[in-house]
Amino acid sequence: MVSVTSTPMYSRPRPSLTIIGGGPGGYESAMVAAKLGAQVTVVESKGMGGSAVLTDVVPSKTLIATADSMRRAGRAPALGVALGEDPARADMTVVNRRLLNLASEQSRDIRRALERSGVRIVIGRGRLTGPTTVEVVTEDGTETIESENILLATGASPRELPTAMPDGERIFNWTQVYSLTEVPEHLIVVGSGVTGAEFASAYNQLGAKVSLVSSRDRVLPGEDPDAAAVLEDAFVEDGVNVVGKTRAESVERTATGVRVHLSGGRMLEGSHCLLAVGGIPNTADLGLEAAGVRLTDSGHIAVDGVSRTTVPGIYAAGDCTGVFALASVAAMQGRVAVAHLMGDAVKPFQPHLVSSNIFTSPEIATVGVTEEQVASGKYQADILKLDLSTNPRAKMQNVTHGFVKIFARKGSGTVIGGVVVAPRASELIYPIALAVSHKLHVDDLANTYTVYPSISGSISEAARRLHVHL
Repeated sequence: MVSVTSTPMYSRPRPSLTIIGGGPGGYESAMVAAKLGAQVTVVESKGMGGSAVLTDVVPSKTLIATADSMRRAGRAPALGVALGEDPARADMTVVNRRLLNLASEQSRDIRRALERSGVRIVIGRGRLTGPTTVEVVTEDGTETIESENILLATGASPRELPTAMPDGERIFNWTQVYSLTEVPEHLIVVGSGVTGAEFASAYNQLGAKVSLVSSRDRVLPGEDPDAAAVLEDAFVEDGVNVVGKTRAESVERTATGVRVHLSGGRMLEGSHCLLAVGGIPNTADLGLEAAGVRLTDSGHIAVDGVSRTTVPGIYAAGDCTGVFALASVAAMQGRVAVAHLMGDAVKPFQPHLVSSNIFTSPEIATVGVTEEQVASGKYQADILKLDLSTNPRAKMQNVTHGFVKIFARKGSGTVIGGVVVAPRASELIYPIALAVSHKLHVDDLANTYTVYPSISGSISEAARRLHVHL
């Protein structure tokens, strides 16, 4: 009989880490740090999961899932399915109760998982009082926490316009819309970036008349132009009123709704208005200046590739850093920070490997090199775009909008980027993301078996068309 005993990772005292912020950047790093043997304290003012779980990602994507069910129900007759004479409708009281309950449940699950891992949780407002000290204001008073390392994961909040202040009744930011008890008669969405496009798509599918105000000449100005064009076509087909090349100068309440004043003297009147004009980092009153943590011109915390700030021992992750406003990026930045401070194997954060998704109808997923980067000459690439109109599974499912696009490095044929526009594009981008991360050749994608029929078959077909005959 041979007995095996485990050797503790640390013979010296356990490293200590205090995390301000319990969102994805905070709770993911807490789990990893605890597993690696650190003494971890998480300070969170709202609830575990932070804004991402309680008021942003989880509730908004749950709302979008409901809207997608409405979309499929609305298109069922084209597939020969009769759903009755009355059109489907959304009960917003039930919808919003469900999504808020789901968010609360997810928050509780995260808290239980952290506590099982030995993480101490302090509910309160934390701020730095020195490079190793965090002061927390709780309901019971003030607590001072000393630790060798600090991770700032404080997220961001909706940007507000002084001429269009949300009131939570007719004028909303994206955290407030879940108080609606009925589908808006006419929702005016100000801002055509990711958040604005997602909510415009969702409420349109839920049955609202939607107007989308864009200051640019197209929706999603920062995204792949082909994808943005497909989404705009879908919007037009579904009745979304896209008001482009104009700015909302102010929003006011009227007796029955809202009035949006646009540049050039134009006006839009509707029942409700949703402001989706970006976010601001939660970096105020954190004690950053006193601790010596440098901010960028935009007010974000400056970090390097391993999430270090300008102060040794202080790290930052997530929306407060301004890298990418994505929960997955926040979590990765947090894990990278923990690996670095714990002396574990670490790979610096690599932005070009990030895959992201816009949860509109259809969804838009991207990874790696963009069309803009190729056009600017930063990358030399062969590009193949394959419309889903030729895909048999897409035809069976009555998918009318979408494509697969693959970027292959010119000469070598290495996959360096991709775009998928389709239902469930968030799932379909994964094989392209694997190819980008592991520097696979287009032939590796092309020669991997896919199911017939499947939407993913178009990924293989696009790669096959990029094969270079030697």
